[in-house]
Amino acid sequence: MSKTLVIAEKPSVAADLARALGGKAAKAEFFEVDDYIITSAVGHLVELCLPNKMTGGKGLSWKLESLPIIPEEFELQPIARSADRLAVVKRLLKKPEVTSVINACDAGREGELIFHNIIQLTGCKKPVKRLWLQSMTKEAIKEGFAHLRADAEMQPLAAAAVCRSESDWLVGINSTRALTAVNSGQGGFQLTPVGRVQTPTLAILVEREEKIRAFVPKTYFEVHGVFSVAAGNYPGRWFDESFKKSEGEADSADKKAERLWDHAAAEAIRTKCEGKPCVIEETKKSTSQASPLLYDLTTLQREANGRFGFSAKRTLQLAQRLYEHHKVLTYPRTDSRYLPEDSMPAVKAAFKSFEDNELRKHAEHALTQNWVIKTGKVFNNAKVSDHHAIIPTGASIAGLDEVEAKLFQMVAQRFVAVFYPPARFDVTTRITRVEEEPFKSEGKVLTDPGWQAVYGKHAVAEGEEDAKTLVPVAGSEGASGALEPALTDSVQVHETQTRPPARYNEATLLSAMEGAGKLVEDEELREAMSLRGLGTPATRAAIIEGLLGDGYVLREGRDLTATSKGMALVNLLKHMGVAVLTSPELTGDWEHKLKQMEAGEFQRPEFMEEIRVFTRDIITKAQGFTDDAEGAFPDLEVVCPKCGKGPFKENVRQFKCRNCDLSLWKSLAGRPLERPEITELLTKKTVGPLDGFRSRFGKPFSAELEFDPEFKLKFVFGEREGDPAAEAAIRNSEAIAPCPVCKKGTIREGVTSYVCDQSIGAEKSCEFRTGKTILQRSIPREEIVKLAETGRTNLIAGFVSKKGRKFAAYLKLDGKKVSFEFEPREPKAPKAGGAEGEGSTVKRGRFGKPLKPNLTTDAVAESVEKKAKKAAKPKKAPAKKKVPGKKLAAE
Repeated sequence: MSKTLVIAEKPSVAADLARALGGKAAKAEFFEVDDYIITSAVGHLVELCLPNKMTGGKGLSWKLESLPIIPEEFELQPIARSADRLAVVKRLLKKPEVTSVINACDAGREGELIFHNIIQLTGCKKPVKRLWLQSMTKEAIKEGFAHLRADAEMQPLAAAAVCRSESDWLVGINSTRALTAVNSGQGGFQLTPVGRVQTPTLAILVEREEKIRAFVPKTYFEVHGVFSVAAGNYPGRWFDESFKKSEGEADSADKKAERLWDHAAAEAIRTKCEGKPCVIEETKKSTSQASPLLYDLTTLQREANGRFGFSAKRTLQLAQRLYEHHKVLTYPRTDSRYLPEDSMPAVKAAFKSFEDNELRKHAEHALTQNWVIKTGKVFNNAKVSDHHAIIPTGASIAGLDEVEAKLFQMVAQRFVAVFYPPARFDVTTRITRVEEEPFKSEGKVLTDPGWQAVYGKHAVAEGEEDAKTLVPVAGSEGASGALEPALTDSVQVHETQTRPPARYNEATLLSAMEGAGKLVEDEELREAMSLRGLGTPATRAAIIEGLLGDGYVLREGRDLTATSKGMALVNLLKHMGVAVLTSPELTGDWEHKLKQMEAGEFQRPEFMEEIRVFTRDIITKAQGFTDDAEGAFPDLEVVCPKCGKGPFKENVRQFKCRNCDLSLWKSLAGRPLERPEITELLTKKTVGPLDGFRSRFGKPFSAELEFDPEFKLKFVFGEREGDPAAEAAIRNSEAIAPCPVCKKGTIREGVTSYVCDQSIGAEKSCEFRTGKTILQRSIPREEIVKLAETGRTNLIAGFVSKKGRKFAAYLKLDGKKVSFEFEPREPKAPKAGGAEGEGSTVKRGRFGKPLKPNLTTDAVAESVEKKAKKAAKPKKAPAKKKVPGKKLAAE
């Protein structure tokens, strides 16, 4: 009897397929159900390798002379850790009774590649069909088996998948080896990973970091007034009515209608307006805000990062588990935010399935009001390619844990809200004129929550206080005559400074990747730009994790910061003449061509030839690169402290004296040194203290740099005790407050600390000393005054813990030391009906641990997957000499 072999991507998916087709018992390596044998890979089983005919069976040298490596045909090899699983699949493919094969790997480019490589390596020639699933429910699986796709229909997707893999290999292997060879020219082996998508993503972060470091704050002034009418008072801010934005100017982003750059001008307005009567002008208009579109993966990752701090990788893991294991969401690795036009029955079924009381109430209301109808905003076949938007399936959510429930709730709320009408607001703009000077006040009141009701918003009732409402003015509600006059209660000048651009977090970086380096807020424009984005929804999380793993990027709380290593790589690529490797636009264009290939609109040979030409150009420029090329940088005109001559020649990595052997690295302890800092160091033999250094454990620290007698650089921490000049500078500095410890001395400001002047010198009699920066938070002088006077500061936000989490605390005097004091936290109330609450059904063992439930088919599949991975792990071999280059490149 003939059989059909079904190959899934993971054992847990194989178990779901078997159960949907009526199978119950699981064998160790496969399921057998009627005419089907169902087995699985464990992710990728096969990978591209260096062609043997190019290496003669030996390792290839990491020298530039060995490049480029451009095979005529790519060879495949089993992945060592998954060799046992590949042997199982290969044995099943060769069974005589197996006459056809079904590709049941994940429905997308990567799933297609996994299956394609297995078939290529095993040499299987049997007929192939494609199972294409949007959901893992039993009904969806049966529907998928009833409508299998022909293999010929999938060839464009397979071609795009293979092109993506081979292009990453060509660009990644050659660029990584070339940059490693260049960087290792100074000695040692400096592995320098470079990737087709990873490096342009790094360039986005580096560009932002350079802007932050080059940023110089500018002081500006705002004039704020408080005005009173019969109903109360309201605030207003002065603005320049003749202001026009000029996009061409370098500082145009800083210029705004309400900003004044001259303190005297701001003070003149304050003096002119103080205590004077006012004339009020007011306009009102109604506005509306439509609900956001349904989620694709990138939007879900972005919003989950903003709301819960989830990394892109974590969100993908949760969404995949909600899809595969719990069956409560549809396929998550999608770039569409629309549904097929024939999916209304499934939508209405999902609307009737919600178990959460609040969500069920909103869903029932939408159905009752007949809002769940077919509209182009939700249903659009032209904007659904392989997969539709992420929506609930209607399956029970009883088994979700707290974190999984958060992500499901996001998707479910968006799914219901998208059918609701727009939210409506009344917007009031009030201009208060004082001596012809205009002050603007704005109020916004929600009059009809519309879709925002799903998120708990409600209309502001009459008389209800709201942060965005303005007190009413007599005559503004249609009464005859002019508006009532107002009186100026107070006018103040606020001094502040411009801020540098914010560092990217995963949410904003995902947006930039989606827009090929451009932060795009408009949903429709972002959708158009995403056709040329960096990577795909399925790969962006891995790209970010790759940058973190390679040490090019550091995660600090929610912020992503390009490290000195990452900045050095981008800088080196630019000076080598291959800045194109950092171009988001070029990589985005390639991604667009891959999508065209999936649709049959672009040919594989044409794409690969473009990649080969690009790779050869990179290697040619790397081979011609000289680190010490004259004219690349201007000389640093400074006298050398060692030989007394100079100047200093600058190259990509160092400053070198032209007359002696003194040289300085441009980056030290993870911190780039700027030319002015190098100049001061060479002139004064010391510089600092400087912030931003990092220990080998990644911890930030501040220190001074100075030359020792042999002209070697060293770090100097804290105050220079025993240095008469340093001690004299502290004693002569401005007094801050009487010392609360010794009661005799005075607290003064040193280079890195606030110290009692009785704690320095040979006859010191006090021990009071506290850092000017504590856990990455600078401590203002006024807080030290508060500490000295009351024994405790105000609550200070912005400290960063060892785990990178920001927190707020008081600083308090604890004897002779300064310690933290935290705000008391309210104890969390136990959840009703939860694992510890009333009505809990969790069974516990003798030590209070929850007992494991009976194994289900899912559990059997997960057990098989764990055993397969364990068996695939290579046994520890005797220690060998280290071979450079484990990780070569990632997308």
